[in-house]
Amino acid sequence: MLIEIRVDLKEEIEDPQGKVVEKALRNLGFPVKSVRFSKLIKIELDVKDEKEAIETGKQMCKVLLANPVIEKYTVKVIP
Repeated sequence: MLIEIRVDLKEEIEDPQGKVVEKALRNLGFPVKSVRFSKLIKIELDVKDEKEAIETGKQMCKVLLANPVIEKYTVKVIP
């Protein structure tokens, strides 16, 4: 079963990578309001149940893939 994990900085955390890209895009003439970066992680799991897949993804985030102090995450099953 394939899951997709998206990790974003929390809104109150500044995104320096996003700011650099935002400035560069504006300098190139694009009408950019703001830019924020995310991590998208796709993981194929050896489980059959969607609920188990989502819970496994959440555990992975808690243990390794996300920093709960500055990041938030979502986990979803990809059909």
